[in-house]
Amino acid sequence: MSPALASADDLERVLTEARALGFLGPGPVPPQIDHARGFASMATRTPESFLDLGSGGGLPGLVLAVTWPDATGVLLDAMRRRGDFLEQACGSLGLAGRISVVCERAEVAAHDPALRERFDLVTARSFGRPAATAECAVGFLRPGGELVVSEPPEDGDDRWPAGPLAGLGLEVHRAASAGTRFVLLRRSGPVGPGIPRRTGVPEKRPRWR
Repeated sequence: MSPALASADDLERVLTEARALGFLGPGPVPPQIDHARGFASMATRTPESFLDLGSGGGLPGLVLAVTWPDATGVLLDAMRRRGDFLEQACGSLGLAGRISVVCERAEVAAHDPALRERFDLVTARSFGRPAATAECAVGFLRPGGELVVSEPPEDGDDRWPAGPLAGLGLEVHRAASAGTRFVLLRRSGPVGPGIPRRTGVPEKRPRWR
């Protein structure tokens, strides 16, 4: 199957299986697909390459891979069981030639020369608190690359303070809310060689709260 021919039914079938395995939340799958499409609507351009941080059951990564048939992508997850599912899902949807699965902690993967500063776009859905998400994501971004994060709708921009973000080479570009809040950050500066810090530290010792 060509990646461009993966149908909405194919995608729903694969994600329904992910839900049955406990990799997605218990709600209906179609609204979760709609939410995943919100990441695509936030990006300012169609990326040539993207990485889905903590891909889990494949949201938003699988949806974005089908939405952008010319993009290459990486689905990153630390758990082998989820990684095995994602590899099977990519094969089922005809994505295996351009979408790869990496099973590794983000803090480690972001220092891999094959992944560091390689991506136009990084997405994060329920990955962690803002400080940990930003620190783990920025090492994957090319200069000018974008990070799109889904947020609780009631939370404000104070979750993404300008000063600490600048220390990571990031800035908030825009935010939008349509039931779910999305924040778009752009890499606007250099990323130090020690970013992200070692495994577990970004979450245990966040740069801001």
